[in-house]
Amino acid sequence: MYPRLLEPDPPWVMRTYAGHSSAKASNRLFRANLANGQTGLSVAFDLPTQLGLDPDDPRSSGEVGKVGVPIAHLGHLRQLFDGIPLDTMNTSMTINATAMWLFSLYLALADETGVPYQLLSGTTQNDIVKEYLSRGTFIFTPEASRRLTVDLIEFSVLNVPKWNPINICSYHLQEAGATPVQEVAYALATAVGILDSIRDQGRVGQDGLARVVGRMSFFVNSGIRLIEEIAKMRAFVVLWDELTRDRYGVGDPKFRRFRFGVQVNSLGLTESQPENNVYRIMLEALGVTLSRDARARALQLPAWNEAIGLPRPVDQQWSLRAQQILAYETDLLEYPDIFEGSKVMEGLTSDIVEAARQELNRIIDAGGVFAQIDQMKASLVRAQTERAHAIETGTKRVVGVNIYQDPSDATHESPLVDSTTKTHLSADAREIAQLVEEFVEYKRHRDVAAVSNARRQLLEVARSDANLVPVTLALAKAGGTTQDWADTMREAFGEYRAPTGIHGGAGVREGRMQDLAARLQRLPGGPARLLVAKPGLDGHSNGAEQIAVAARDAGFEVIYQGIRQTPAEIASVARDEDVDLIGLSILSGSHLELVEKLFVELRARGVAAPVVLGGIIPEDDIDRLLELGVRRVFTPKHYQISLIMAELVELVTQIRG
Repeated sequence: MYPRLLEPDPPWVMRTYAGHSSAKASNRLFRANLANGQTGLSVAFDLPTQLGLDPDDPRSSGEVGKVGVPIAHLGHLRQLFDGIPLDTMNTSMTINATAMWLFSLYLALADETGVPYQLLSGTTQNDIVKEYLSRGTFIFTPEASRRLTVDLIEFSVLNVPKWNPINICSYHLQEAGATPVQEVAYALATAVGILDSIRDQGRVGQDGLARVVGRMSFFVNSGIRLIEEIAKMRAFVVLWDELTRDRYGVGDPKFRRFRFGVQVNSLGLTESQPENNVYRIMLEALGVTLSRDARARALQLPAWNEAIGLPRPVDQQWSLRAQQILAYETDLLEYPDIFEGSKVMEGLTSDIVEAARQELNRIIDAGGVFAQIDQMKASLVRAQTERAHAIETGTKRVVGVNIYQDPSDATHESPLVDSTTKTHLSADAREIAQLVEEFVEYKRHRDVAAVSNARRQLLEVARSDANLVPVTLALAKAGGTTQDWADTMREAFGEYRAPTGIHGGAGVREGRMQDLAARLQRLPGGPARLLVAKPGLDGHSNGAEQIAVAARDAGFEVIYQGIRQTPAEIASVARDEDVDLIGLSILSGSHLELVEKLFVELRARGVAAPVVLGGIIPEDDIDRLLELGVRRVFTPKHYQISLIMAELVELVTQIRG
């Protein structure tokens, strides 16, 4: 008789990643999702909040409430959790550079509502390394960021014992092209960089270090290669147990348990035939739930239509139902690990363990993760280049994209897509204008002296070795804002501009790319110059980096200065570098506002270079972008980079020919 558990395992925490427009609107969405059976909150914050900017800052224009909820002060957090008891809710906050600030706001709200810290449960993402490598919402230098991360962890472990003070995110590494070995090795290298700092400071002792290890969690990705993903998760479990036992002397197995949540892969979602994404998402969920010994403790699934636009509540509910069917209707939770003793699974797991161990040791021996950011970034860009080339050449098959394509190749032909499917859950202009007006009024009536005093104390502690959480909490209670905190940290630590990673080696120069390079060389006037630019606050640079690498291989002289540029900065570079073509990458939904501003700045500087745009652009916005002056619009369905390059070469040929 096959072994069966005496009692089925409880299901994992079920989340949807949500937040938009305003704290009040997001609260309504949270409560609706909880009523639908969601068992934990996963809060998405807008880009100004993630980057330490208030809603009234000029840099926030067009970005407020677009990809998450704006939280600028304690009153906003009060609105966000209205009617949601903090003592029973498990709250995950996707926040990194400003994690300490949002954590302190949460503590301040707990104090205000009389909830003891001992009852708070949840997670602050707080993994800054992957921001430098893939996601882009960093503010401070790596060393300053490590200080903020370590201070939050130390305070949390000592005072908020059920909280996960860091969620090391290999998810974003896979989105940036990481192989399973890179995903495991880079995530564990981040853990080593943080744990070494905590151990070396000696403020928690060996018992405290074991508790720190026990509260560390991971946020991983699950891709479509089902068997490989299961083996990857089992490899994580093996290496984490080995690492915490041997490097940090943690004896109790309960503290060494690999604790992780999952967002399944968004990189593989397709705009072409988007209904196929439903199957992809469910298969990816199986990759982190089938193996009992490496099962996710929390799971959130993207919506089927995220390659088209931001999902509606009904789309999020559909993804939640997928989890519920898997947990409650199948017998998945009733058996021990079904892969125990499998030669295939154990062999594949061993292969990943060995390769990831070698890469991890290489990073440690080279000075650790904080010293290897440039090299790791370049490696991810190369891996993503290889992935894109494999899809374009058909080596990697994607149904509906490079095989079994719809002859019409039109997203709107999908039987699941109608006009309402493309409705963005984004910020209403009037609602945002009201939010900014209320925020300005809030600052006018707060206790300015109390805020100034709290900021002065925060700056003093930042320049010392003391823990920054208590003074950050004091600023939150005094009426400080997100930008008050971040600007004080900027004064203490400065800001940082991360490497682009595009100079880590050539891309794939063959066939059509060689022909394009030869065509450009024949044009009069010297090398054709392409400015690749990312305006606004969006830090997802994978697409821009792939275009920059491909354009260089196609014969362009490429100017790429990284993320978060203003339209004025882009226009000035375009003028000073005398570029032939400007390529924009925007994924935050702020394309209309940013493009309009860019053309104003270009005209003011007499720049006539054509502009092309790539990103997650709703079909309904394309005509307006063309009216503004954009010459080409590329969306995720334009996966063949060589064809994009061909169009760019044609544009330059028209100008110079």
